[in-house]
Amino acid sequence: MRPRRAVSVILASSARALVQPLAPIVARRPTRAAITMGGAGDVKAWFEAAGLADPKPSGGSLGGSGWSATGKWVAGDREFFVKQTSKSYKSMFAGEAAGLTAMRLAAEASSEEGAPSLRIPEVLHAGDYADGKGSFIIMEFLRMGRGGDAGDFGRAMARMHLAAPDAATAPEAAAGSFGFPVDNTIGATPQPNAWSDDWVEFYGSKRMAHQVNLAGEASIDRLWQKLRPRLGDFFDEDETIAPCILHGDLWSGNIGTAAGAPSIFDPACYYGHHEAEWGMSWCASLGPSFWAGYRELIPEAPKFKMRRPLYEAYHQLNHYNLFGGGYRNAACQCLEQCLASLD
Repeated sequence: MRPRRAVSVILASSARALVQPLAPIVARRPTRAAITMGGAGDVKAWFEAAGLADPKPSGGSLGGSGWSATGKWVAGDREFFVKQTSKSYKSMFAGEAAGLTAMRLAAEASSEEGAPSLRIPEVLHAGDYADGKGSFIIMEFLRMGRGGDAGDFGRAMARMHLAAPDAATAPEAAAGSFGFPVDNTIGATPQPNAWSDDWVEFYGSKRMAHQVNLAGEASIDRLWQKLRPRLGDFFDEDETIAPCILHGDLWSGNIGTAAGAPSIFDPACYYGHHEAEWGMSWCASLGPSFWAGYRELIPEAPKFKMRRPLYEAYHQLNHYNLFGGGYRNAACQCLEQCLASLD
C-alpha cells in the first residue's frame, strides 16, 4: 500500500536499485495525521528490562504515515528500529510481528548456500502501552546500502513462496488452509484472515467481498455481483493452489537491500496463492531481470495473465477505501477486465 512510509524511509536508496523509479503519484499521499500516543516511557522500560544499557532515541523521526511513526533507538553499540501507533497492539502490530516472523522462517527454511536469501528484520518485542493509549514494536535496525541484483531478488522471492508453511506457527497452513493466525491490516484497513480450506472462497469472501463492502459504492458492487459467482473459472480443475506465505503489500517502498541481500518489510502477510503477491506490481516496477529470476523457480501458469487484474482489484479497492478519488475507476477497470476475460 504505497503511502505508508515506515521502514521504507531507511531503504529509499537501496529500493531504487531493485526496482525501476516510479513517477510520484500525489493522489496516493494522504495528509499525515497527528499521532497522539501515551506510554512515553514504555519503550525505554523495555530496553532496560532487556538489560540494554542507556537506551535513547537517535536521529529523530524516520518517517511514518497517518497511522504510525518510526525512529531509531540506540543502546550501547546496538541500533534498533521502533514503530509506534495510537492503535492497539492487537489491531496493528500483532499482525506485523507475526508476518515478519513468518517471512523470516520461510526465508531461512528455503535458503541455499551461495544464493542471497531475503533479509527480514527480526522482531524483538511488540505490545501495548501501559496506559492503553497506543502500542509499539521494536525490531532490529537493518543498515541499508546501495546495490542489489534484481535477479537475486526474484529468485529469493520464489524460494520464499516455495517454502512449506511452518507447522509450529501455522499448522492450518501446513495442512493446506488459506489465511493467517491473526487478523492484520493493509495500510490502515483491517484485513480478516480466518482460515479456509478453499482458495476461491477465501479470496472471494476475505479479500474481495470485504473490500467491496467497505467501499459501499454501487458501480463497484454491481460489477462484483456479476464476477463473484464466476471466480472458480479463473482456475483450472486440475490446477493445484497451495498456500504459501505472502508479503501481501509488495510495492517499491517496501523493498530494499541489507548488506547486499534483498530485503522486504512492512507486510500485510497471509498464506495464499503465490500469484496474489503481484497484485501490487503496478506500483513496484519489477523489471525483466526480476521476473527472469523468479521464473527460473516458478514458471508462469497458463492463467497467470488472466488472473492479474483479479489480484490487482483487491489493492485498487483498498486504495479507494483509504484515499478515494480515481481509485474507484481503477478498481472498476480491473473488475471489467476480469469479466471480459470470461466472455
